[in-house]
Amino acid sequence: MDIHNRKLQQNTEHKAKITGVVMTLVLHVLAVCVVSFTGLKYIYPPPAEQSVLIDFSEEVQPVVQELRGREPQAEEINREEEVKLAQKSQSPIEADRENLTPETQPDDFGDVETPSPEPEPEKPKLDPRAAFPGMAKKDTSLTAAHAAAESSEKFKAGQADGNTIKGRTDGKPNAHVKGRNTVGNIPHPAYNVQESGVVVVNIWVDNYGNVVKAVPGGDGTTVLDKTLYAAARNAAMKTHFNVSADAPAMQEGTITYYFNLK
Repeated sequence: MDIHNRKLQQNTEHKAKITGVVMTLVLHVLAVCVVSFTGLKYIYPPPAEQSVLIDFSEEVQPVVQELRGREPQAEEINREEEVKLAQKSQSPIEADRENLTPETQPDDFGDVETPSPEPEPEKPKLDPRAAFPGMAKKDTSLTAAHAAAESSEKFKAGQADGNTIKGRTDGKPNAHVKGRNTVGNIPHPAYNVQESGVVVVNIWVDNYGNVVKAVPGGDGTTVLDKTLYAAARNAAMKTHFNVSADAPAMQEGTITYYFNLK
């Protein structure tokens, strides 16, 4: 059985080789025929050679000759001699006065343009909405008392050294705790240094009105003296407020002290 298969395989390979050789020969013959009949034709006699002539010579520009001559010159001028006019018009009648021409006046028929006057710029007006009605009332009490050596009751509310409760400038400290009032007077700080300024103390008050914490140097403080800070803190810890069950357990506020030179 194996011998039979081998013979079949050998016969198949032999036929394939013969077929390949035949096909190769046929293709080569066809190629030679195509080339012989379509191309590779020799032209006899050969065509004449063609060439391109390139001129490398530079173009010569024509030379322009300049003709120089003598410039025309005037005759020598006598500066002392009177100038002679080519034509001079004179009137046979001599006038007894100077001949003056009236000044040109603009009218509807002339060609003189009359400049139109420029409109005057409108003066700026104050918007009544920006005015302060209270400024119309002159109050001279805000000037004289401020120049005095000591504070007095003539100071108005809102001054830098004023008491916000009474609206007077007597140097008294004032406290601000929302919804709470001080019990008795606010203690004055004790100090013996020659310093002046404002010390704002941030305080924390409990429901019973006691100041449980005081930190000097809040917003509005104008000095950095440690002695004044300690005096303001000690006075703030002695301040008492009214009892309030509705207030927070630790309500924040401020006490402002005014230190003046002694």
